[in-house]
Amino acid sequence: MGGIEIVEATSRHVDALTDLVHASRAYQGGYASILVGYRMKPSYLDDHPTGIAMVDGEIAGFYSLIPRPAELDLLFVADSAQGLGIGAALVAHMLDRAAVLGATTVRVVSHPPAVGFYQRVGARQIGTVAPIPPKITWSRPELVIDVP
Repeated sequence: MGGIEIVEATSRHVDALTDLVHASRAYQGGYASILVGYRMKPSYLDDHPTGIAMVDGEIAGFYSLIPRPAELDLLFVADSAQGLGIGAALVAHMLDRAAVLGATTVRVVSHPPAVGFYQRVGARQIGTVAPIPPKITWSRPELVIDVP
């Protein structure tokens, strides 16, 4: 594997990012309902700073940030790239971007199986977000990460 380069998402990336989201094993089975009908649109990128992790010219993951108040909206790493440090690199990049935007913390409403990852990159749990049926039928951990 080559180095990780994080680049700014553009409208030409939206289909590939949507495909990465839908291919994620983390959102299959009981968690699949949250992705029903999900498609990223070019206009999404106008309001959500989005960084893409490129490895050997391929998209390996991405994040998107809600700027104000700062909240991680999406973070996905390709299944084949899990465990290679890509998620941590994306979080570090996202925190740098949040700092430029003046944020002191970033809120994360986590997919339940991902809470351990977020804690490893410095997040602390501050609560739980209730289900929002019919798409989200499970509680989600609410965390916050301090912006360095």
